Amino acid sequence: MNVFTHFRGIIDTELAALSAAGDLPETLDTKNIAVEPPRDASHGDIATNAALVLSKQAKRKPRDIAELLAPRLEGLSDVDAVEIAGPGFINLRLAPSFWQNQVLIILEDGKAFGSSEMGAGEPVNVEYVSANPTGPLHVGHTRGAVFGDALSNLLSKAGFKVSKEYLINDAGGQIDVLARSSYLRYCEAHGRDIGAIPEGLYPGEYLIPVGEMLKEKYGDKWLDADESEWIETIRDEATDAMMDLIREDLKVLGVEHEVFFSEKTLHKSGRIDEVIADLRARGHIYEGVLEPPKGKKPDDWEAREQTLFRATDFGDDVDRALQKSNGDYTYFGADIAYHYDKYQRGFKNMINVWGADHGGYVKRMQAAVKGLAEDGDLDVKLCQLVRLFRDGEPFKMSKRSGNFITMRDVVDEVGRDVTRFIMLTRKNDAPLDFDFAKVTEQSKDNPVFYVQYAHARICSVIGKAQAAFADLDASDEALAGADVSKLSHESEIAMIQQCAAWPRMVEAAAEAHEPHRIAFFLYDLASEFHTFWNKGNDNPSLRFIIDGDEEMTKARLALIRSVALVIASGLEVLGVTPVEEMR
Repeated sequence: MNVFTHFRGIIDTELAALSAAGDLPETLDTKNIAVEPPRDASHGDIATNAALVLSKQAKRKPRDIAELLAPRLEGLSDVDAVEIAGPGFINLRLAPSFWQNQVLIILEDGKAFGSSEMGAGEPVNVEYVSANPTGPLHVGHTRGAVFGDALSNLLSKAGFKVSKEYLINDAGGQIDVLARSSYLRYCEAHGRDIGAIPEGLYPGEYLIPVGEMLKEKYGDKWLDADESEWIETIRDEATDAMMDLIREDLKVLGVEHEVFFSEKTLHKSGRIDEVIADLRARGHIYEGVLEPPKGKKPDDWEAREQTLFRATDFGDDVDRALQKSNGDYTYFGADIAYHYDKYQRGFKNMINVWGADHGGYVKRMQAAVKGLAEDGDLDVKLCQLVRLFRDGEPFKMSKRSGNFITMRDVVDEVGRDVTRFIMLTRKNDAPLDFDFAKVTEQSKDNPVFYVQYAHARICSVIGKAQAAFADLDASDEALAGADVSKLSHESEIAMIQQCAAWPRMVEAAAEAHEPHRIAFFLYDLASEFHTFWNKGNDNPSLRFIIDGDEEMTKARLALIRSVALVIASGLEVLGVTPVEEMR
């Protein structure tokens, strides 16, 4: 249950009652009413601007409306106190019993607590990673993979129908380079001395197995053959091999896409021609000459007539070329067709997760989607660089890639869960420092340890309680029968309030497309738990297990089990496994 949505419904009901009684006009537009935490926690638990929003419509002063609404809210059993503040804000302080009952709701819902119907099953396409299939994924891809996967999980939690997609960029010149690099390894597999890898080809050792595979499958068929005889087959074979390698890397990270879309199919099927023709018929394409780039004009600049998309009609800075001088489509032309294909598959809402180096491409693609469909929407999330450190010093790992640090190297060293959590401890558009020593240390400064330790501690406490009370049933069903009215200490209420904020956090983070908020929330919740634990060290009456008092113990177990369920629910969104013991 989203506490704030719940009270928004109550406030709407009370406003309707005031209208029915003639105290307020019958037709009031309430859509801009906010029900949220007050900026200052000392003012209460919930604040609403209802009186200010309705003042103009009702032709009454905000405080007059607040004085009508406040007594009705004050009479609610879940409300302890109501205060009118400033020009007409209404602050509510909720009864302890309301918060105590949240523990029972969480125990009943389990890890499903926080799931929302906000998305109403609306289809959303999240395309992420989409690295060129020319080698293993590097550490930069890791952040985009984790971000895209966690965002997909978050949107699903919020009630959207999410499709996780990977665009295989298998139609560009880099695939020809891959084919030539693989042919070189094919020759090497036959015992040829290939010497130093020529500049412009991929030097990574990951292509050695591809050469061996080609030798086993095709023998010496292409040794000394003309490139035209082998390039198409080797291009396809090498691409498939690289995609197998990429899928394996992603699986190690816990990422599995539902759709792999081949760019090559757009070219072979004539789909790009169809989309360009459609846009031309709608007047969005014309033949024209672009202005030279601002600043220093490139030496090879040539003013020539081109096929152009009217990107400026949809918010871009300049119109964009769709075809090269040789008649081939630009990347932009192919991307327009790809996004139109997404739209026709039922995805009005699209999210692309790109590296920061694609920042200059965002406006043109958003303009293209607007031109393709008025109700289409594209949100592009850029992931900034990951800087690797060890003990505070810049660090470069040994690698077999040829020129970059692989995702597999990182995951093999620190583990999947650590990698995923740490990649979400900064907003996607902020640089992230990844220190191999710090992300594995057991301290409060390491957020993944701090959160995992809270969950493991709770599991340990429950186990010790069962040992202390022979007949204690610590199942969620049994704990739901605990006397939660015993949970009256301010730290207990604070912990419950943090847990109860989880549904609102899910909706807010999903709406903003910001899964890093979940990592921050879990750290704060773990902090509330560890703080209470430490108080129990100083004050035996605040310990989770109270000698000789099974009922108090059971109430506290219900509380911390609800904390564990919220932590597990949040970690599930992040794609991290909650642990039951620290090793």
